[in-house]
Amino acid sequence: MTQSSGYAPSFRIIHWVIAVLVFAVWPLGMLLKYFKDDVKLSFYMLHESFGFLVLWFMLLRLGMRLSSNALPARADDWTGKLSLIVHVLLYIALVIMPVSGFLATNAHGFPLQWFGLVPIWSPVGRAPAIAPYFSILHTFTAWAILALVCLHITGALFHRIVRQDDTFQRML
Repeated sequence: MTQSSGYAPSFRIIHWVIAVLVFAVWPLGMLLKYFKDDVKLSFYMLHESFGFLVLWFMLLRLGMRLSSNALPARADDWTGKLSLIVHVLLYIALVIMPVSGFLATNAHGFPLQWFGLVPIWSPVGRAPAIAPYFSILHTFTAWAILALVCLHITGALFHRIVRQDDTFQRML
C-alpha cells in the first residue's frame, strides 16, 4: 500500500462502525450513574450490548489486520512512531475495555443478555471479591481510550492541516 492509496472499503467500514459504537458506548457508560433507577437497567443493557459489539468488531478488525499483507504506510519520523504506538494501544484498549466490562458485570451478579435476547455465557459467575478489580480496569481503560482517541484525532488533523498530506483521506 502506498502513501497515496486508501484503505480497502472493508477496513474503512469497520473503522467507522467501531468509531460510532465507541462514541455511543463511552458517554453512555459515563452517564449511567445519573439515570433514574427505573430506567438504569435498560441503559446498562444497551451499554453492555453495544460494548459487546465493539469487542466482536475489534476481533474482526484485528483478524483482518493480521491476515492482511497490506499494512498502512507510515512516516519514518516521530509521527510514524507515535501513530504506531497509538494504534497498538487503541487495539489493546478496545479489546480490554469490553472484556473487563463484561467480566465486571458478571462478577457483580448481572449476566449479559445481549440486547435483552441472547444470554451470553461467562467464565466468571457472581464473584463479589473480584468484581471491583474488573470495574477498576474497565474505568481505567475508558479514560485511556478517551486519551488515545484524542491523540488519534489530533494526529489525523495534524496530517490534514499541518502536513496537508493524504493520510486523513485514506480512511474516508
